[in-house]
Amino acid sequence: MMDATVLDKLFKTIAARKGADPSESYTAKLFSKGRNKIAQKVGEEGVECVIAALSEGNEKLASESADLFYHLMVLWAEVGVKPEDIWAEIARREGISGIMEKNSRPKE
Repeated sequence: MMDATVLDKLFKTIAARKGADPSESYTAKLFSKGRNKIAQKVGEEGVECVIAALSEGNEKLASESADLFYHLMVLWAEVGVKPEDIWAEIARREGISGIMEKNSRPKE
């Protein structure tokens, strides 16, 4: 069984690509395009996950989910969010009903 350390390792690799040569690294190329393009890629990968879940099977869903994690982590690195911020938020929610957690959020 795998744990979050592989995701932490991936994030470190992604963060190290910030400022690298975009012609030599896809990650650096994403960073060079900025937050809007990175966020767009996260949305595209999310849609691809939905499509895979509905019509393409578990193997394709796993592959698209890996793409989604990767692009989400590029977005985190772009805006300064660290994986430990996410893990802390997940830990904070542990044992709280999803309905209770959602109801505790400020109304927009």
